[in-house]
Amino acid sequence: MSTHSTAPYTLRSLVLYFLKLGTVGFGGPVALVGYMHRDLVEERKWITEDDYKEGLALAQLAPGPLAAQLGIYIGFVHYRLVGATLAGLAFVLPSFLMVLALGAIYVHFQGISWMQAVFYGVGAAVIGIIAISAYKLTKKSIGKDYYLWFIYLVAAVTTVITEHENIWLFIGGGIFYWLVKSSSRLKQQAASAVPLLIPAMIQANTGGDANTGKLADIFLFFAKAGAFVFGSGLAIVPFLYGGVVKEYGWLNEQEFMDAVAVAMITPGPVVITVGFIGYLTAGFSGASVAAFATFFPCYLFTVIPAPYFKKYGKKPGIKAFVDGITAAAIGAIAGAVIVLGKRSIHDIPTALICLAVVALLLLVKKAQEPVIILVAALIGLLIKAYV
Repeated sequence: MSTHSTAPYTLRSLVLYFLKLGTVGFGGPVALVGYMHRDLVEERKWITEDDYKEGLALAQLAPGPLAAQLGIYIGFVHYRLVGATLAGLAFVLPSFLMVLALGAIYVHFQGISWMQAVFYGVGAAVIGIIAISAYKLTKKSIGKDYYLWFIYLVAAVTTVITEHENIWLFIGGGIFYWLVKSSSRLKQQAASAVPLLIPAMIQANTGGDANTGKLADIFLFFAKAGAFVFGSGLAIVPFLYGGVVKEYGWLNEQEFMDAVAVAMITPGPVVITVGFIGYLTAGFSGASVAAFATFFPCYLFTVIPAPYFKKYGKKPGIKAFVDGITAAAIGAIAGAVIVLGKRSIHDIPTALICLAVVALLLLVKKAQEPVIILVAALIGLLIKAYV
């Protein structure tokens, strides 16, 4: 890994780049990491191909939003902790400020019919987007591995039945697949544990936090969420639903769907929806605490192992553990589609909007999610105006 003395760019230039990317970087995590490769590796040649690949592998291995972690790692390459900290802040800050503004507008106009009409269409579109994301993630990550399919289906069914996301579901999936891949003897033991694993996963509970004040509860819950978001930022959606709606009751179901929609129409990481949720829950303080608590774990999971990742990151045991966790996370997303869909798809127009979004995303490879959300908002306005 290089040092700042050989960096072909200044720290100021890197911070300005991530400020710009965080301001106009639409398209979700896959698009964002693609922009970083195009801009920083191919065009500007600030980062080597090897450093980029190592950063991407670490971001996929560790919990946390993929694009944000890659940005933090890139900042670390030449400027260590200072670079990682400033790059991460610059990337997240623009979308955080945007969701704060949208939160203030939402609270102010919540009782007005046009605002409700906007989210009538948007909520249905979000279900379509999440459904396609779950389909693509399943197709890409699960493959034909029967053990991964088992973990995936248990997570999906558990999410549908309990309507609650569970940390131990992810950890259990990782340990189970690690046992499967370790040796033939352990594989037999893991197979014999299947009948015990299903009820244990379904009955497990994350448990509530002590009632030490709303901000303390917000911090503890979102820190827990940030520590167990693997892969796509959408993996956090079922986890947040279980805590924000079902456990704490900070938001109702419609407000939660609106929060997911806000994340879809803003640039930067999808996980920034936590800022909007925090604002609705406890104003500016709630937004700040929720965002810090969510992103700080992923910052630590990036900068602490970064110096050692070249040596240990490719070990089969670590990869198997992460593959198991990823299968559980994708299964939870698939289950969340059903749970959230029951709340947002409640009549023929919303069903048609959802199906149209699914068809569009399947047929048009370069369809932009923010554009889809905005069109759905207009359709919602028209339906409510004339129906």
